[in-house]
Amino acid sequence: MMPTIAYPETKRVDVAEQPFGQKIADPYRWLENDVRSDKEVAAWVESQNKVTNAYLGTLPGRDIFKNRLKQLYNYERFTIPVKKGGRYFYRHNSGLQNQQILYVRDSVDGAGRVLIDPNTWAKDGTTALAEWSAADDGAQLAYAVQDGGTDWRTIRVLDVNTGKVMGDEVKWARFTTIAWAKDGSGFFYARFPEPKQGKASQGNVENHAVYFHAIGMPQTQDRLVYATPDQPTIVHSLVSVTKDGRYVTIFSTPGSLVANLLTVVDLNSADWKPRRLVNKLDYLWGVVGNVGTKFFLETTKDAPRLKVVTMDIAAADPVVRDVVPEQDSVLNGASLVGGRLLLSYLVDVKTEVRRYTLDGKADGVVKLPGIGTAIGFEGGEDDKETFFGFTSFNAPGIIYRYDVASNTARVWSLAKVASDLNRIAVEQRFYTSKDGTRVPMFIVRRKDVTAPAPTLLYAYGGYGLIDPPAFSPERLAWVEQGGVFAIAYIRGGGEYGRAWHEAGRRQNKQNVFDDFIAAGEYLKAQGIASQDGLAIQGASNGGLLIGAVVNQRPDLFAAALPQVGVMDMLRFDKFTAGKLWVDEYGSVAKEADFRNLFKYSPYHNIHSGKAYPAILATTADTDDRVVPGHSFKYVAALQAADIGSKPHLVRIETRAGHGAGKPVDKAIEETADLLAFAAHWTGLKVK
Repeated sequence: MMPTIAYPETKRVDVAEQPFGQKIADPYRWLENDVRSDKEVAAWVESQNKVTNAYLGTLPGRDIFKNRLKQLYNYERFTIPVKKGGRYFYRHNSGLQNQQILYVRDSVDGAGRVLIDPNTWAKDGTTALAEWSAADDGAQLAYAVQDGGTDWRTIRVLDVNTGKVMGDEVKWARFTTIAWAKDGSGFFYARFPEPKQGKASQGNVENHAVYFHAIGMPQTQDRLVYATPDQPTIVHSLVSVTKDGRYVTIFSTPGSLVANLLTVVDLNSADWKPRRLVNKLDYLWGVVGNVGTKFFLETTKDAPRLKVVTMDIAAADPVVRDVVPEQDSVLNGASLVGGRLLLSYLVDVKTEVRRYTLDGKADGVVKLPGIGTAIGFEGGEDDKETFFGFTSFNAPGIIYRYDVASNTARVWSLAKVASDLNRIAVEQRFYTSKDGTRVPMFIVRRKDVTAPAPTLLYAYGGYGLIDPPAFSPERLAWVEQGGVFAIAYIRGGGEYGRAWHEAGRRQNKQNVFDDFIAAGEYLKAQGIASQDGLAIQGASNGGLLIGAVVNQRPDLFAAALPQVGVMDMLRFDKFTAGKLWVDEYGSVAKEADFRNLFKYSPYHNIHSGKAYPAILATTADTDDRVVPGHSFKYVAALQAADIGSKPHLVRIETRAGHGAGKPVDKAIEETADLLAFAAHWTGLKVK
């Protein structure tokens, strides 16, 4: 079963370790070195890309997908507007612009004025506008610049009236929000210490801390507000200021959406002394809003599917009281706007928005246009209006302006795509996993496709995260050609609350793989996927999923697309943000965790002598979330193994990172390659 492609020769080194008496060889460890500073790794990348590009150039569907993706991406789209000081701030893309442009309107339906156009920042379109936040009076705006896909941010400040960039510059921000003081004197943000020279892309991230930057002052004068030196791997990922401007709230997590600390700072106090409202990492706690000292919170304490409670922090030892108890579905978003609690629930992965009075009485529902996903509803106790967006697999984004008092909504913007979406059918099914667990799945296909067809199966399955129904030009391009797109909501996600997440976490990770394998078997057994036409796709933690299931069931799949995957489960905690993932995967330093990780680690479980599907892995040289060394080592091991004649390739993007901020043209190029590869190996006829 020799490969038909002449892969570049990859050097093997004699490196091995023996944790807990288990000898582990790591012959490709040198590929962990930074491609931008190690000439040998850079040469390996160049040779791999040369082989991959030559192969992809032979695929007949590549140009067809690329041209169609350009058409499908070429539609006007808006983000949900944010109202500050009577102004409305939002991002907009006219269609094929590489980066969204930030606009402001002086009235809700007025003309937009360009504030920030990141398309002018770099010739290759890879410098992006990341987080941004306008001051309460709408006169100033702080924004973060993301260069080449990195997680690092540089924050600048803009005068909204003049459009001029001010002199403020805040560096080394990462995993942060931007929260303005109510008087506009400055903003709160989170950052790491400045990394050592040349180590920014691969160094560990520890000692996250929250600072206040005063406008007009150098960063060296920023005020330290909150830090956890006794817990160096805690990340303060959500820093907010309450709508009344009195409190800063800080959401701190060890890296997994299982539990968090919750800290509040009273800005009326002289010393800004942080006060822990939640001091133990037992449950999730999130701030919904406040009325004076009375805080409304969402929590998993005694409610795995979350509930809303109150806590009056005027008391020295605040009492937690239920307001909206746990429901039969998962609370997936909560807002306090205009005297109402607007609570978004996931009902078998579909959104329902329910209204409640502040004392917990049911007050109707927010009518949605169909089955799909609603997000937004930001605002405060005194706001009369808010905005929300709605999307589904066959419905591009609609943004509504919502009147809280009358419970009515009108369209603020409506996306129109160059496709007849009435041809697209969306169906939800449930299938049974290996241990009898019932798992939901959405199936998207053209209405005229009824016989078994080439199918692309996607999942994520980790961190309690949810990938609800949403419009995607990439998926639509596949479905238009007669392919089936399926997404399985496997354990490890948050679709059914904390218990669903826990069932796919740490020692339970095999459930994630079993659920995904069962999805593939179901698609074939039900005559949805053709017997030799099942391709699979996943990114990041989902890339790990793809690598693991290919090792466990190579016979089930025709093609596999692992993207920016975590492939070496024995060294994931050695790089950048990897230490933050220990809470999700377990610690290699603990024997039970080590043996579990070793059992499914994609890099360590490639089985020579078995015929593997065609594999196209993707990564990027600037990915400092999941460093590209994961994919480099994995692909080197694939190419060295006796696993059949199908191609096992890697596509390595330059000036790109983990995904956020990727310009549209790079996204189109990569997607065309992935879809053409999957189409070729599943038998999808592209025309």
